[in-house]
Amino acid sequence: MKKILVLVALGVVASFGVATADNDIGCGFGTQLWKGEQGVAPKVLGATTNGSFGNQTFGISSATLGCKSEGVIKADARTTMFAGANMDRLSRDMAAGEGETLDSLAQLMGISETDRPAFFQLTKRHFPEIFAADGTTAGEMLASIQHLMAADPQLAKYTTL
Repeated sequence: MKKILVLVALGVVASFGVATADNDIGCGFGTQLWKGEQGVAPKVLGATTNGSFGNQTFGISSATLGCKSEGVIKADARTTMFAGANMDRLSRDMAAGEGETLDSLAQLMGISETDRPAFFQLTKRHFPEIFAADGTTAGEMLASIQHLMAADPQLAKYTTL
């Protein structure tokens, strides 16, 4: 009970501070708590905290905790959220070079229907690089894909690199 009270108190204090949302994990108490920290662990902890107890939803609806109520969801945030929620299905589809989840990712990345077969083959051909280690994160997977696409003459036009 004391831990919950401390978290609530810290959330109230953080809600009065002016802060911008972390580009990777959004806004919320976790972003405020881990503000300024770098690396995977603080981002995972921050994202987990943001999603806990509805604090991110509260922050968005009340324009506190570093959240803005008038903002728009950016395409890269949607893509990262989709990839994070569908990592297992994406890995299966990429290994096969086809699939509904991979097609959805291609749509989110703005890849035209005519270029999707090339995208599917790129992910199949470079699957070991895209998922180089156990526990590859959605951000790491998407960064690998972006780098591979940047080197591909047909797909380079879809990268932000």
